[in-house]
Amino acid sequence: MRVLMINKFLYPNGGSETYIFKLGAFLQEQGHEVQYFGMEHKERCVGNRVNAYTDNMDFHGGGGLSKILYPIKTIYSREARRKIRLILEDFKPDVCHINNFNYQLTPSILLEIVKWRKDSGRKCRIVFTAHDYQLICPNHMLNNPVTHQNCEKCLGGHFTNCIRGRCIHGSTAKSAVGAMEAFFWNRYGVYRNIDAVICCSRFLKDKMDSNPVFAGKTTVLYNFTDHAEWKGFDELAGGVQKKDYVLYFGRFSEEKGIGTLIKMCRELPEVSFVFAGTGPMEEELGGIPNINNVGFQSGDALEKLIREARFSVYPSEWYENCPFSVMESQMYGTPVLGSDIGGIPELIRTGTAAEGATGELFRSGDKEELKEKIRRLWKDRKLTEAYAGNCRNITFDSVEAYCRKLMKIYQG
Repeated sequence: MRVLMINKFLYPNGGSETYIFKLGAFLQEQGHEVQYFGMEHKERCVGNRVNAYTDNMDFHGGGGLSKILYPIKTIYSREARRKIRLILEDFKPDVCHINNFNYQLTPSILLEIVKWRKDSGRKCRIVFTAHDYQLICPNHMLNNPVTHQNCEKCLGGHFTNCIRGRCIHGSTAKSAVGAMEAFFWNRYGVYRNIDAVICCSRFLKDKMDSNPVFAGKTTVLYNFTDHAEWKGFDELAGGVQKKDYVLYFGRFSEEKGIGTLIKMCRELPEVSFVFAGTGPMEEELGGIPNINNVGFQSGDALEKLIREARFSVYPSEWYENCPFSVMESQMYGTPVLGSDIGGIPELIRTGTAAEGATGELFRSGDKEELKEKIRRLWKDRKLTEAYAGNCRNITFDSVEAYCRKLMKIYQG
């Protein structure tokens, strides 16, 4: 099978890039042909045979004519249509697997794929993986960055709310462009051409299904994990000596619930916390005696931190879908205390330890409930050990298992 992976960034930049690189590599190992389409960049590490890529667009820099033309280019791109046509005619894919494409590549690529199918008479499935809420919310998070409140006002096509709330980077102008982009393509009906939508949580599926265009096309596939990480868990689980600290690892930002977590830490001086990460709220961690900020960690160092923690806490306050931090913690034998928001509750087994629970939930943003649960888990070592033991039985898909399900979607 020939698969064209489409994503605006073709270099390591975030979760969607990790997703396409790992999927593409595994599909190639299985004998499938994979090529990639997106923007050109000095760090680009995958590509296509005809070397067709769009010019790099950096909305945070530039000036002059390019800055004036950006609002137009974010809605419709003749360049993207022309470049993807070159690949379609050369590669002749059986599947176009689209990921993040709005603003830089624009939905105009869908028009060209459909036109190529008609002109060539070839069958080519259009599969879209929704990594966030982009197609139903112009700022893609269902969260207002000005008020730091979760927001669903744009659902149902009411995109003027994006302008009223200045939901894109707190800018009325950028929010107006985002709203116009959403209005234009939804009115045009371009998304009807998508054959299948992959959602990484039931929560995301429910939100996507609020648009009748997507309802009936959505499928839930939770994110996959690396085979090497699973092997490491099998070999080491149960043989790790837990240490006395509660771990948070991830981005230090408001929507992640760091503000609430920091306030709570001040009120529990008897509990030791380790924070691993970086972000805009990093300075607020200073001067708190029971917080040890070890900075950004990765690889073996991060794995060791996770394995040795009594339990981890994931206090997010926005509609996260399938956070790998929650999966990774349990995968390494560490229970999770997570907020009851977005897709987080779908990843943590709750109930009693005897029933196989791997952690607990608290009301998102509720400092008092978070404090009460951390205090109780900190004092009850037997309970956290039981949760940790249950983590040995939790299962997430490997990339191999994920691809078996994905091939059924590819084949229709």
